Amino acid sequence: MDKASWIRLWNANIPPKLKVFVWQILNRILPTTEALISRKVPVLPRCPVCWESPETMEHLFLECPVARALWDYSGLEYVGEGLARHTFPLFLKRMMALIHQPQLFMAVVAILWRIWRSRNWVVFEGKQFGFPTLLRQFHQQYEEWVRLPVDRVLQSPAPVGGSTRLGDKGGGVVCMWDGAVRPDSHSAGGIVLFSPAREVLMVKGVHFPLLGDPMTVELLVLREAISWCLANGFTNVLFEGDAKVIIDKLNQGDIRDNRVGAVLEEVLQYFRAQLGLTVRFVGRSSNRVAHMVARKALSLYPIMHRGFNYQAWLNSRM
Repeated sequence: MDKASWIRLWNANIPPKLKVFVWQILNRILPTTEALISRKVPVLPRCPVCWESPETMEHLFLECPVARALWDYSGLEYVGEGLARHTFPLFLKRMMALIHQPQLFMAVVAILWRIWRSRNWVVFEGKQFGFPTLLRQFHQQYEEWVRLPVDRVLQSPAPVGGSTRLGDKGGGVVCMWDGAVRPDSHSAGGIVLFSPAREVLMVKGVHFPLLGDPMTVELLVLREAISWCLANGFTNVLFEGDAKVIIDKLNQGDIRDNRVGAVLEEVLQYFRAQLGLTVRFVGRSSNRVAHMVARKALSLYPIMHRGFNYQAWLNSRM
């Protein structure tokens, strides 16, 4: 992703999680079935919505009947007219360069997000939907974004053209992560975000039912930590963890692992994108706080984890 596209995306007045979503599209790391198959994940190759074609980004966002109908109903089918559509990330990048009205860019992103959300309804929840429902949700979402105040992100974006080396200490916030596994193959993770002065900013617990491999759990927690930080507007982040094997693989760019190679590749792309993300190994004693949160998350599942205030709990323990 080039510097101009990154600055244009960062300055857009859309929620941070949508900036991450567009960034994933532009870097071709959105987990469509095509992307998952290329990483040796056993999934059905057809589009889960229409079953007419393989689910590429081009099909999902431009060719699928759901996408075509939503573009037509929204009145935005003219946007990007004349641009080559054989590579969707390039199509979107060129479209972004042509759009000068902030509200038009909001509307385009709202369409893309609604398509992606409707696709995930089918895949993960087995829901059915009608085009009027999607159109209504698109308009509601767009109106909400228009009323947003100008985005005051908590940090300035890292210079896209600067060097970002894995293992550098960095000068922004620190995110510590850790995983925990119990014998019945349930696992959880703890993520704690600290200010440069080591004050707790945010705390999160995550769960992975029926997953018992410690290395896989550690890597998934790290991926969740990265997505969580980016979605909350933090881009200058040092990730600290005690998973030495994983951190060594990331530092060496080694994704040759049958168990976690696909996820390693995805995480490595985040660090190589020059967003300001770095990672380093710390010992268990230094990672104690994240370990406490991971163990707490593990103890709460499956009854009490929803809505639990991890930050208040952690403050009471420190």
